[in-house]
Amino acid sequence: MNRDFVYLDYAATTPADPRVIDAMQSCMGAGGTFANPASVHIAGRKSAAIVADARQKVATLLGTEPGRLIWTSGATESNNLAIRGAAMARANRGKHLISMPTEHKAVADTFRALAREGFDVTWVRPDEYGVLDIDELAAAIREDTQLVSVMHVNNETGAIQDIRAIGDLCRARDVLFHTDAAQSAGKLELDLNDLPVDLLSLTGHKFYGPQGVGVLYIADRPHCNVLPIMFGGGQEKRIRPGTLPAHLIAGLGTAATLAFAEHDQDLRHVSALGNRMWAGIADIEGLQRNGPAEGGYPGILNVGIADIEGESLMLAMEPVCVASGSACNSTSGEPSYVLRALGRSDMEAQSAVRFSFGRMASEGDIDIAIERYRFAVDHCRSISPVS
Repeated sequence: MNRDFVYLDYAATTPADPRVIDAMQSCMGAGGTFANPASVHIAGRKSAAIVADARQKVATLLGTEPGRLIWTSGATESNNLAIRGAAMARANRGKHLISMPTEHKAVADTFRALAREGFDVTWVRPDEYGVLDIDELAAAIREDTQLVSVMHVNNETGAIQDIRAIGDLCRARDVLFHTDAAQSAGKLELDLNDLPVDLLSLTGHKFYGPQGVGVLYIADRPHCNVLPIMFGGGQEKRIRPGTLPAHLIAGLGTAATLAFAEHDQDLRHVSALGNRMWAGIADIEGLQRNGPAEGGYPGILNVGIADIEGESLMLAMEPVCVASGSACNSTSGEPSYVLRALGRSDMEAQSAVRFSFGRMASEGDIDIAIERYRFAVDHCRSISPVS
């Protein structure tokens, strides 16, 4: 890793694994497998074989068949295609949709756009730890409900939702269930041949693959389909157009194979790092843990101190790289809407810092982060006018 900084922001993006980079480089340049996979000549057929191989690798990771997977540019596009595409495909059956206020903006803003277009959206709130009560969801489902979207692992708090229970409920009510698995795919076990999930979004850069490529899974069951939201070529079953980037897809396929093979050691590693981080700061006066202390994804630790502002903490922590919320919202200066939905005050949410851990992080990185966080807390308190 780069020694100019200590990187503990793996929930925002992960560095590409060197083995992923090797796979991508084999597809680039005049000597590589760079051709358009849709071309019928020999170079195109070689690229198409790379794409087919990667599709099988991702299918193996997810426990499904390769024909159920659509290539996209990432989880944001996958979420938009799943939610908007499914809502439009089933609009003649009803226009009621359900999600949570703690979803990633790629989900929440898609639902808000649909609401402006005449759909009725219900936002089911989680408990104080970010976990959805299945009875609350059951009570929100109506005769005209067509889609429920609940993320598997929350990107800010690490809260894990029971997607099996949610999916079982949706199947019983003939409602499609979509889950944003950007933070769980490649990190937690997923078996889509067993799980009652209809639509699932993922992106490569959250588990050591390249940025700019993702997948949408569409289950093979009646009335489970999406309408396209972009138009052009018919590359991906006429659902998603565009020339397929063979190098990015090859990288994602390799990342999927590595995640499948190294799942147990990756999970043990981030669990150990998360426990070490928490043990090193838990005794700080006024520290509050945002999200579940147990049962959440161990690679994410979100903490806050109500009398300290989070951005100042982050600056005082340099060269340790952490986040004050999701990366897409970190420059707005607004308190985390996710934490406010969990009942945190604006000041409590503003103070939040998210540590997230990954394959390339070390115990030494954690020890530096502990030292810098404790220093930053003391420093910010020493200069605070109310301290």
